[in-house]
Amino acid sequence: MPLLLLNKPYGVLSQFTDRAGRATLADYAHAPGLHVAGRLDFDSEGLILLTDQGPLQARITQPRSHLPKTYWAQVEGTPSTTALESLRHGVKLSDGRTRPADARLVPAEPSELWPRNPPIRHRLRVPTHWIELTITEGRNRQVRRMTAAVGLPTLRLIRWRVGPWTLEGLAPGQSRLVTNAEAWGALDRFSGSGSPH
Repeated sequence: MPLLLLNKPYGVLSQFTDRAGRATLADYAHAPGLHVAGRLDFDSEGLILLTDQGPLQARITQPRSHLPKTYWAQVEGTPSTTALESLRHGVKLSDGRTRPADARLVPAEPSELWPRNPPIRHRLRVPTHWIELTITEGRNRQVRRMTAAVGLPTLRLIRWRVGPWTLEGLAPGQSRLVTNAEAWGALDRFSGSGSPH
């Protein structure tokens, strides 16, 4: 199985076993020998890539690839121009300054989204907005830390894109297989294009 694109639901660990009995990727992907090519937090949703091909996993995850990842973040508060500019130029975190990111305000909740279970707790006096953020790093909880650093705590986080692949057509828990030739071809074309936008 060269590459599996999976829409990881909220509350699922990005691993195949858990001593505490929590939901894992084994509940959604059953092929032997699969490894995660880029983890996704327990409380985040969206695109996760799985492969049993070592060279493909390395190409996707190695830092020098700078493979962009696009997230939709529902944040608490109203993003200012200054906050978005800070995200675009890189923000200082405890482990150093982030690389510049593509950041833009999304006018409304993305139409492709599904209801989260459990739903986000709404507070009548605190507005929420959506930001689309594209990064080329993979630090621990990076997007949440970046939005918090500019005063916009993340309430819900969905990874929509990794390199040339998106969640399009995948409901939570659903997956799609990409052949070896398709996966390498997509990576080569994407690398040549220089940008996901």
